[in-house]
Amino acid sequence: MTIVHAILGYVFLLLAVRVLSRRPGGQLTLYEFVIVFLLGGIIILATVGQDRSVTNCATAIIAVGIMHWAVSWLKAHYPRFGAIIDGTPMVLIDNGVWRKEAMEGARVNAEDIMAAARSKGIRSIFEVKYAVLERTGSITIIKADG
Repeated sequence: MTIVHAILGYVFLLLAVRVLSRRPGGQLTLYEFVIVFLLGGIIILATVGQDRSVTNCATAIIAVGIMHWAVSWLKAHYPRFGAIIDGTPMVLIDNGVWRKEAMEGARVNAEDIMAAARSKGIRSIFEVKYAVLERTGSITIIKADG
């Protein structure tokens, strides 16, 4: 039963985090975040749950490790699966024009984009040609010519 709970927990958290979307500045990919989060939860369950055995904890960690390997393998061999799991880059500014619907969908506001622009030495929105919300949650800024 521990293995089933670990697998269901992995899948549930992967989907939950995907639905919650990504925020700028994220450093981990979605499935890496799930691994860290789920392993911490497994350790807590192993220490405070009714079955406090090391074997139960190890079994759960191995099951999550296998799920992580399987998701990584699927992402490497099926790009469409990778796009579903990690998302795809989203253009937030296109040729100097704000893409409000993309910003609202990603829950990114103009201040987030300008913070990324300032980190590149850009002081005005008129200096930005493209702003792209990457799969990792970071914002890439491409300067306008001139």
